[in-house]
Amino acid sequence: MKKVIIYILMGISISGFSQKKLEKMLKRQNTESIPYISIDSLKHQKEAVILLDSREEKEFKTSHLKDAICVGYDFFNLDSIQQKLPRKDSKIVVYCSLGIRSEDIAEKLKKAGYTNVFNLYGGIFEWKNNDFEVVNSEEKTTDSIHTFSREWSKWLKKGIKVYD
Repeated sequence: MKKVIIYILMGISISGFSQKKLEKMLKRQNTESIPYISIDSLKHQKEAVILLDSREEKEFKTSHLKDAICVGYDFFNLDSIQQKLPRKDSKIVVYCSLGIRSEDIAEKLKKAGYTNVFNLYGGIFEWKNNDFEVVNSEEKTTDSIHTFSREWSKWLKKGIKVYD
């Protein structure tokens, strides 16, 4: 019994340490000009939310959050988004792998006059790390997650890592 408690405490400690490291990395990479929304808050959201995936198409095809719209990063087109989302007060959550590229895209939306834009803290990696569902290009549940790069893949703790 004592060993079980020790293993549980070690798991909690490691998980907390990992969160601290993620927090530190995001603080280094982001300006926090866009408010974060936690994965738990998004998961239990009652009001309508528009999900924008700011990863590239090959990442999106591997897996994405259900009902998300792929807007890309390298070839993001603000005019296209404005045609699809004419209401500037719609609640929009932008995500990517971890929350770095999504902040850039969210900043462009904010600059264009969108007033209710959030960045998903920890991105699709944290979503999957918490056992929430992701779907593939056929809208079927999958465990595969495109990791963007081998360097960034260390942040994905659950699921099948896809590199290309």
